[in-house]
Amino acid sequence: MRLPVKMVLISVALLGGSLSAGQPAMAQGVSVGVDLGGIAFGFRDGYWDRGHHWHHWRNHHEAAMWRAENREHYYAWRHDRDRSMGWREERWWERH
Repeated sequence: MRLPVKMVLISVALLGGSLSAGQPAMAQGVSVGVDLGGIAFGFRDGYWDRGHHWHHWRNHHEAAMWRAENREHYYAWRHDRDRSMGWREERWWERH
């Protein structure tokens, strides 16, 4: 019984080592995260998606990236400043 356990542990170690060794090469050019195309309105503290669900930005880079490409739909204040919590009834993404 000890031999199969050792074999499994060795196999997992080898598999994990090969995956971690190949990961940086595989990660180049791949974006992992939210689909930034599904954002309706961005704010300093997060964003509304087009399905009217609130999300916090994962990091400052994600917020800056979206803001740079969507300045007309980004608001440099917290979403809870407005009575509507920042949601706008305009559906600008349907006009494009």
